[in-house]
Order: sequence, then structure tokens, then C-alpha cells
Amino acid sequence: MKILGIDPGYAIVGWGVIEYEASRFHVLGYGSITTPAGLKIEKRLEMIYDGLNELIEKYSPDDMAVEELFFGHNTTTGITVAEARGVILLSAMKHGLNIAEYTPLQVKQAVVGYGRAEKNQVISLVTQFLGLSAPPKPDDTADALAIAVCHAHSGGSRIADYFNK
Repeated sequence: MKILGIDPGYAIVGWGVIEYEASRFHVLGYGSITTPAGLKIEKRLEMIYDGLNELIEKYSPDDMAVEELFFGHNTTTGITVAEARGVILLSAMKHGLNIAEYTPLQVKQAVVGYGRAEKNQVISLVTQFLGLSAPPKPDDTADALAIAVCHAHSGGSRIADYFNK
């Protein structure tokens, strides 16, 4: 199964594509889609949509795993991230991908074994799990790979899908 992990944002969208088969991970690619500050939000959303479409066409993932939003203190930022997330989900739906959503707590639990883990613990374990020579940069990219790993561990079993066909 090929999984595209996405850490949504409007300035930086982290992404990582892994293949998970027979309990083994293989990294196909990772990086980020960045949009420059100062552009109108609709242009930034278009850049995210176009960039994501290119990734989906290049890697042909089966599933997309996306982090759910966590609203902290800045709801204005949360709203623009939600808009970007909407574009991300639209792209996945238009390409017929299975979409799974995970909270930050679920991702940390799946990767580290502790839902309140620190970011550096997640990055360290993702680097180890995936056999990377160095931690992925920026942190949004590491988060996207963690989301993909979470989905592999959480959504890897498709036996229910088989019986529901």
C-alpha cells in the first residue's frame, strides 16, 4: 500500500510518500509545498492544490493520511489552515484516494507509543523507522511522514474493506 502523508498548512504543507508492505516501510519521497507570504490566500490555495495534484500523479498513492486540525489560541491561523486542508481533501477526493484523518495525539501514539510525546521524539523515531540518513526537514515534512507511518500502523489492515465489497 502506498500512503501519502500530509501535514496541512498554508505556508508549508509537509508531505511524505511511503510504501508499506509485509510490515516494512520504503520511502518513495518527501518534501514540502511552500507558498510565499504576501500572496492572496486564493493564490496560495491554488499553489497547494496544483502541487498536491502533481505529487498524486507522480506517486499514485492508494491512501492519503491527513492530520486533523487542532485549534489552539490563534483561530485566524486555524481558519486559513482549514481552507488549505479543504483544498488538500478535495485533491485527494478528485483522484479517488482513500482518505484517513488522524489527530496529533493519534500520530504520536502510533509512532512513539505515547500521545504526549515531544516533537523531537517523533522526528527521531520517524527517522529510525524509515531508515533515513538524517531527520527530514522542515519539521512539517517529518510530521507528514509520521502521519503516513501512523496510517500504516492504524489503517494497514484492509480486511474489513475486503469483506464489505
